[in-house]
Amino acid sequence: MAIHENEKAELKKIGELNSYSRGVNTLVKVVSMTETREVTSRMDQSTHRVADALVGDDTGSIYLTLWDDAIDQVKEQQFLNIKNAYVTLFRGSMRLNLGRYGSLEEVDTGPFEEVNLDNNLSSRSYEQASSFGAGARGRERRFEGRGRRRY
Repeated sequence: MAIHENEKAELKKIGELNSYSRGVNTLVKVVSMTETREVTSRMDQSTHRVADALVGDDTGSIYLTLWDDAIDQVKEQQFLNIKNAYVTLFRGSMRLNLGRYGSLEEVDTGPFEEVNLDNNLSSRSYEQASSFGAGARGRERRFEGRGRRRY
C-alpha cells in the first residue's frame, strides 16, 4: 500500500516527538525487534505477549511497544504507517505506543532509506513525574503547615 499525498502533510518525524506527544501519525522503518516476553496484567491477571520494535526515520529512532497480535504484524526492514499513536515514559525511557485507538499498516516504501540511529529517543533518560511528590522536597511540601508556628 502507498501513502497518499494528503496523508504525508500530517505525518510527524520521529525527531519531533517528546514525552507529551499524542495523536502521532508517522511513517517509520523497523530496524530490529526484541524477543517476545509474557507479562501478567495487574487489572485482571490475564497474560499478554509484549515486544519492542526499534523503529525510526531519517530524523531519529524510538522503541515501539507492541502487544499480542500486533507483534505478528511487524517484521524487520518493513515500512509502517502508524496512526494515532502516543508517547509514554517507561522506566524513564520514551516509548511509542499504539494503545486502543492507534493502528499500524505495512507500506511498500518510505521517503528515506536509512534510519537515524544516532538520535535514539529511547536511549535517553527522562525525569518521570511522580504523583507522590519528588523525593525529600515532595515530602517537605506535604508536611508544610503542620506543627507549631514559628515567628
